[in-house]
Amino acid sequence: MTLPSDRSMAAPRTVTRAPGDQPVVLIAEQLAPSAIDVLADDFDVRHVDGTDRPALLAAVADADALLVRSATKVDAEVLAAAPRLTVVARAGVGLDNIDVAAATARGVMVVNAPTSNIVSAAEQAVALLLACARNIAAANAALKGGEWKRSKYTGVELAGKTVGIIGLGRIGMLFAQRMSAFGTRLIAYDPYVQPARAAQLGVRLVGLEELLAESDFISIHLPKTPETVGLIGAKELAMVKPGVRIINAARGGLIDEDALVAALADGRVAGAGIDVFANEPCTSSPLFQFDNVVVTPHLGASTVEAQDKAGLAVARSVKLALQGEFVPDAVNVQAGGVVAEDVRPLLPLAEKLGRVFTAVAGGVAASLTVEVRGEVTDNDVSVLQLAATKGVFLDVVTEQVTYVNAPLLAKERGVDIGLVTSPDSPDYHNLVTVRGALPDGRSVQISGTLVTGPREVEKLTEVDGYDVDIPLVGHLVFLRYADRPGVVGIIGRAFGDVGINIASMQVSRREAGGEALMVLDVDSPVSAELVTEVAGAIGATAAAAVNLAEH
Repeated sequence: MTLPSDRSMAAPRTVTRAPGDQPVVLIAEQLAPSAIDVLADDFDVRHVDGTDRPALLAAVADADALLVRSATKVDAEVLAAAPRLTVVARAGVGLDNIDVAAATARGVMVVNAPTSNIVSAAEQAVALLLACARNIAAANAALKGGEWKRSKYTGVELAGKTVGIIGLGRIGMLFAQRMSAFGTRLIAYDPYVQPARAAQLGVRLVGLEELLAESDFISIHLPKTPETVGLIGAKELAMVKPGVRIINAARGGLIDEDALVAALADGRVAGAGIDVFANEPCTSSPLFQFDNVVVTPHLGASTVEAQDKAGLAVARSVKLALQGEFVPDAVNVQAGGVVAEDVRPLLPLAEKLGRVFTAVAGGVAASLTVEVRGEVTDNDVSVLQLAATKGVFLDVVTEQVTYVNAPLLAKERGVDIGLVTSPDSPDYHNLVTVRGALPDGRSVQISGTLVTGPREVEKLTEVDGYDVDIPLVGHLVFLRYADRPGVVGIIGRAFGDVGINIASMQVSRREAGGEALMVLDVDSPVSAELVTEVAGAIGATAAAAVNLAEH
């Protein structure tokens, strides 16, 4: 520990609201009413047209959360205009309209609804395939135009045909399940799927060239990445089985549209079902000239059910984010994913231990190790490393510190952070320790546990080898000094003179007359000046304070 006057740390950025004010949730596009209902009771829900740029920039200035779909562009300019922003939520799967890197740098969480539309997207691909196979769209238009031409629109059966699936992720698998009901032979290209998993679905994995050569129907189910853009181009379309029909209800740009037009024109491709385009909105394309091409305006997620699921999913994520909880669907949080129920209660503990560590250390460590012991290590506990990292920087940097940017802050400052786990915990059911080496060669170690019972209590159990047992709440003061009579009285008078009540006090020592560690839990914030004064009065070798009531 070092005296606060020796600490050269910037004051943390604090964004406060008037007492009773609710966090502002700004909705920039239409969401399902059920999603708005999730937020209405706890937040000040406001609306803006996200496509009206000036209106968006003005409205986002007060927003703690921003909810969008696909039309609102959330770029660096929008993020810079939103100093309170904690989370941006996209009610859908893709994130093409959100600058995730810029959000991460500002500590803004980005969430989406990754599974909300998977059933709808798979069903859209099936619908397009059936429409292509039976010439539904062209026959419909002709009949409504007064023409009865049965022979012109003769189609093909699916039974016995080979359906090639490019991308066997969640949507690709749902599409495969539905196609199997038609009596088709299923093959797929996906280098990231194990053959055994594909076999469970009745799908045989093949190379891309083999899939192109064998398939009567091809359906694409890939994300849009630099590697997948233009995956099906002129070269690939030259390899396809003549008469193939191609479906893309995934992402625009995966098929080279000019190459597809050429393949349709020379008859090698007998039809196509296209729901997505390289540039959207698309209201004019050479593809539209072909009767055997069925096009829809990006309707993969456009079902009542998908919109409800997407809205509800992101509304729940926003609620978690604004309550300071870990959000499983955050795309820019390390250790993302589902946090086990046994691990989740330890997140606030790990964060508080990180804050105590920095207070006691008097600065940022050169390296840190987060150690987790006990039965909880049967689960993935990497998120506790993230929570501790957040706590370490919470009181020492000017910018907002979140689960999002904490690793970036550590990297920028050259702080190496590791995780150690062990099922052995002799003294406590579970124990979390934050241990670090400081640039001056000192080391600091802080440990804590979660005591369960009628209520869960986060407790500090060790400070640099001194055993303590004190709740991690409120305002804590740490003093290290030579053990002798009269110290308690001096401290009590000093705090009493400024009207600060001491709720509890603990003294830990290794031997009588040796060095002692005192931990005070007081009812009010303690100024750096007071800590310096008290430390001087008792001849403390180290002193620090941390306000756990903040943040």
